[in-house]
Amino acid sequence: MKNPDLEKLDKQFDRRRFLTKTSMGIGALALGSLLGMGQSLQNQQIINAPISDDEIQKQILNALPHIAPKAKRIVYLFMSGGPSQFETFDYKPGLRNMLGTDLPDSIRGGQRLTGMSASQGSLPIAPTIFNFSQHGQNGTWVSELMPYTAQVVDDLCIVKSMYTDHINHDPAITFFQTGNQLPGRPSIGSWLSYGLGSDNKNLPSFIVLVSKNSGGQPLYTRLWGNGFLPTEHQGVQFRSDKDPVLFLNNPDGYDGKDRSEMLNYLKKLNRIQNDKLADPEIEARIAQYEMAFRMQTSVPEVMDISNETEATFELYGKDSRDPGTYAANCLLARKLLEKDVKFVQLYHQGWDHHGGLPNGIRNQCLKTDQATAALIKDLKQRGLLEDTLVVWGGEFGRTVYSQGKLTKDDYGRDHHPRCFTMWMAGAGVKSGITYGETDDFSYNIVKDPVHVHDFQATLLHIMGIEHEKLTFKHQGRRYRLTDVHGEVVKGIMT
Repeated sequence: MKNPDLEKLDKQFDRRRFLTKTSMGIGALALGSLLGMGQSLQNQQIINAPISDDEIQKQILNALPHIAPKAKRIVYLFMSGGPSQFETFDYKPGLRNMLGTDLPDSIRGGQRLTGMSASQGSLPIAPTIFNFSQHGQNGTWVSELMPYTAQVVDDLCIVKSMYTDHINHDPAITFFQTGNQLPGRPSIGSWLSYGLGSDNKNLPSFIVLVSKNSGGQPLYTRLWGNGFLPTEHQGVQFRSDKDPVLFLNNPDGYDGKDRSEMLNYLKKLNRIQNDKLADPEIEARIAQYEMAFRMQTSVPEVMDISNETEATFELYGKDSRDPGTYAANCLLARKLLEKDVKFVQLYHQGWDHHGGLPNGIRNQCLKTDQATAALIKDLKQRGLLEDTLVVWGGEFGRTVYSQGKLTKDDYGRDHHPRCFTMWMAGAGVKSGITYGETDDFSYNIVKDPVHVHDFQATLLHIMGIEHEKLTFKHQGRRYRLTDVHGEVVKGIMT
């Protein structure tokens, strides 16, 4: 006996499909009655019928890549919390004689402060207590905290003139990862996955690794979410425990021998549902089921580090043997890049030093410096750096003045969005250069500013995408990663 509710639903869908598919045909019949059917048929060849959104989207994707890509893949080392540029790359020796003096009003220029330091009676300047020295062919200044990074400085393109619109962590990180401060937009990796697809059908094109036990500001899965793009383009987080990908392993008592047959029947059922509903998420669900099936074999293989040499573990440091650490994730990132995963994102928390900065940043550099440099060296010796782009940086910088109590050897720094440092290395960018300049207080940019949207536009360009042309229609508007801004930074590109 048929369910009357289901029969009613079927009729609604049939009526909807009829009206959708015949709306243009009804107009054509009306035109034929006025002009004559022969003339109408002739006009059909002359007058272009409106192109559907689906067809427009197909044309957008078929046009990719827009230009010859310089990189095949990206690994993005995101230092969550905002590393201080004063203790890393932006050397300001003139500040050493200004300990405790107030930040001049002419430098601040009325720029807003966070609620954490706005109530301070003064903004005392805090010179770094760490030494800098010059490295590489161009004498690039690097802090003593980063001796391993100093060894690869000739491979780096250091951008000292980054700036952002946001002064607090959540909107600033969301802005960097999605191009907008509000949740709900697709992340960089999702845009790349959607636009360029995958070079390895057995692994996701966008994989995320988060350092374990690093503390600091919280991270949210929406930072690697697909937003309004089809769900198969969201980032897949690989974890360090016995189940690297949640719900991937077979349940207890099931050997999986008939998994392929089950998926084939499931695909047929989903196809039937798709014929009824025409919901693009059904196709995404089919793709995800099939990917999960292939990943049951590919993930254990890529997570296995037993074949790595002693020299490799020594290169990345002792933590590289401990799954889930930053060093281990850098090593895993190299393995994923070898498998042609298009976008690998590492998150390392703990760079938010409002107080006790000298000890805090020293510890963070001890955890990350060796493995970061090792990744550059390892990619280079394997011939992968020439078509891989490596990115390092956080969501904003830190203030020249101390937040809270300032002493000769201890201080904190507040958030500073007006200027900070990031670096890139590998495919598409010039090596051994420093781009952009800040003033003597690293408070304002004086040369070659680079906005977050400029940075995102440049990443897409290096991957063969013109950022203004990769769009997706959502709620009546065409969106893109760079919103309505962004210029490719030609000065850093090869």
